[in-house]
Amino acid sequence: MANRCRCLLEAKTKLSELVKKAQAGEMVILTSGRKKRPVAKIEAIEPVKNKRIGFMEDPNFVLLDSFWDPLPEDELRLWNGEGK
Repeated sequence: MANRCRCLLEAKTKLSELVKKAQAGEMVILTSGRKKRPVAKIEAIEPVKNKRIGFMEDPNFVLLDSFWDPLPEDELRLWNGEGK
């Protein structure tokens, strides 16, 4: 079911409320001008469900805590282009 908004000014002042309606599954139609022509709509976007990429698609993949450890100085210099 679509909820018509009387004008763009109303939409600006009630944007948070209109977004909540869209999140609840309602489509909000924005109108403009004296003839109240439909000009835009607000509707919910389906959330992406924990999409994983590449090797992370493997359910057995585990990222070790050591991944976040600082790099050793010699490796850090290589990443910064300071050696071979």
